[in-house]
Amino acid sequence: MLISAFVYYYIGYPLVRTDVTILISLYGIAFLSFFGLIRLEKSNVVFLTGIAIVLRLVFMGNIPNLSQDFYRFIWDGRMLIAGWNPYLYLPNDLMASGTAPIAEAQELFNGMGDLSASHYTNYPPINQLCFAIAGFISGKSIIGSVFVLRIIIILADIGTLYFGKKLLERLGIPIKNIWLYILNPFIIIELTGNLHFEGVMIFFLVWSLYLLHKSSWKWAAVLLALSVSVKLIPLIFLPILFQWFTKYKASEISKNTFPTIWKGILKLIAFYGIVIGTIALLFIPFISKQFIENYQATVGLWFQNFEFNASIYYIARWIGYKIVGWNMIKDIGRVTPIIVLVFITGISLFRNNKDFQKTITALLFGLSFYFFTTTTMHPWYLATLLILSVFTNYRFTIVWSFMMIFSYTAYRNEGYAENLGFVAFEYIIVYSFLLWELFFKKRKEANASSHLLI
Repeated sequence: MLISAFVYYYIGYPLVRTDVTILISLYGIAFLSFFGLIRLEKSNVVFLTGIAIVLRLVFMGNIPNLSQDFYRFIWDGRMLIAGWNPYLYLPNDLMASGTAPIAEAQELFNGMGDLSASHYTNYPPINQLCFAIAGFISGKSIIGSVFVLRIIIILADIGTLYFGKKLLERLGIPIKNIWLYILNPFIIIELTGNLHFEGVMIFFLVWSLYLLHKSSWKWAAVLLALSVSVKLIPLIFLPILFQWFTKYKASEISKNTFPTIWKGILKLIAFYGIVIGTIALLFIPFISKQFIENYQATVGLWFQNFEFNASIYYIARWIGYKIVGWNMIKDIGRVTPIIVLVFITGISLFRNNKDFQKTITALLFGLSFYFFTTTTMHPWYLATLLILSVFTNYRFTIVWSFMMIFSYTAYRNEGYAENLGFVAFEYIIVYSFLLWELFFKKRKEANASSHLLI
């Protein structure tokens, strides 16, 4: 515990992002301590809960030094409190015209960087609400706003612990699995330390899954909508819930099963309706023609302009250079969503997802496929895969949560320069472990079971 606390203190305060050798070394120590804590105290829920909270509190006095996104969070929140729609104004334009209606505008503008300042915000309404809370409580102090944002994320993690533990109990899975998420150094650093709101999204998602398993599907739909309204990514899960509602694969649909399936489909449609309706309701205060144009353009950038820490995409990009001689990111970005949609549809209709653990496994692999093919894979995106894996038998996400630290080698100099050797190293390890889990581990377990039967 003391070793972990020191590591988080050093990462949160003295460390600068360019010191990647020190960062990776400390991260390795944090992981060893993480495994040691779980091994020694895996059944001591009260003790590990206390440690999880204490280690997060280590960051309470720091300004994030591994990410600058929080400056835009604070900017958006203060815009809302000032009565301005943050989706309609570029920080660049407001600063150029001298009309930014918020305190510490210059400091926030300088901190967020050119990339953020030159694009419209893409953070959904519940995320904006969190930013506004920070702006309301501390509208003239950056460190005060950071403190409020961090409290929100820590409370969300506590909620995830509570509902995650309850869902594990309902599924008959050891509750010790929840520590793979709650105590993971990746989660503590990326969410509490760097102030990424995947933690709030995950809280609503896990709560929704818990209620769905209890057959409280209407409230589960509302909570899933809240999750989407923090980060859009849970939208990808909607098709995968098909079999949980219908109880049949597409290949099993016949005249005899159709009446039962139709009832499930009607319920599923109602579920979708509640989700989409709630999301639309939350967006209504911001809706305008300009908002729709700005939001579509900003979201589209993630598919056709930005690239970071990608895997399959970088291979496709290399092939594109060989064939046509230039970066084909726009073309690849148009095709990739179609491929992801086909894959998601396939596992939704034809893979056996009838029981809830298999449904969560399908969610895990559906989102994994998207992340494997995306042009941009920021470290904090992995948090959703990590929590889903807690409810399955797969652990490649744990390996990835360690290997993800190598993506920070892109910042080893003052400028940004991604080293594709480190990217390749990251994904070779992750894919190798995943293949072992998919094929060799299953075969080994099947052989062990057959020996026991003999």
